[in-house]
Amino acid sequence: MAAEPTSTDTSQDFQPRTVLVTGGNRGIGRSIAEAYRAQGHNVCVTYRSGEAPEGFFAVRADVTDSESVDRAFKEIQSEFGPVEILVANAGMTKDTLLLRMKEQDFTEVVDTNLTGAFRVVQRAAKGFMRKKFGRVVLISSVVGLYGSPGQINYSASKAGLVGIARSLTRELGARNVTANVVAPGFIDTDMTDVLPEETQAKYLDTIPAHRFGTPEDVARVVRWLTSDEAAYISGAVIPVDGGLGMGH
Repeated sequence: MAAEPTSTDTSQDFQPRTVLVTGGNRGIGRSIAEAYRAQGHNVCVTYRSGEAPEGFFAVRADVTDSESVDRAFKEIQSEFGPVEILVANAGMTKDTLLLRMKEQDFTEVVDTNLTGAFRVVQRAAKGFMRKKFGRVVLISSVVGLYGSPGQINYSASKAGLVGIARSLTRELGARNVTANVVAPGFIDTDMTDVLPEETQAKYLDTIPAHRFGTPEDVARVVRWLTSDEAAYISGAVIPVDGGLGMGH
């Protein structure tokens, strides 16, 4: 089942890693998984609903369920060994203004986006400790730093990922483990495709690059952050937003 390096990799000492992308069956997650596969890594994805993506070792899992997460990691380990690169991408939204937001709307989003990331990071850390190697990228959002009306739950969950990355860096940094956050802005996905043209134009006016990002824009940054070239970067927040957040 091990993947062969493709012609995109020119290194003579390329070492395939076991990569897990949660929520890797569509959108940004799918592009991230494809970027690693193109480089020749052993790529695994989790998905909660829909169809398993072809060409990947796919495991149905729910990041809100610790037992489900544990089963997924055991399946992956039996096939490829411990997860070495973890991209925590699985997430959800339940947008509404504060005064209309139900407490359940808040807790469900936080449980998926933030506590779900904690669950997979904690499980992956066991393998990191044994191998003395690990790379974690948490997929946040410009909204986690910039804020957005109607997204208090989502903003809170995405902001919390920064704390996970920086605390993990302090705990396991000496074990050759890095943890970083990627914060995409408006990315051209199914979610933005359904927006009315007037709304899309309004959003574009706020982006200095004057275009939506692509899932591939995000995927390339994620892959680089887990490469040897970025081995001395940890606890960082990297925006992929065309200048929208200006680092905030």
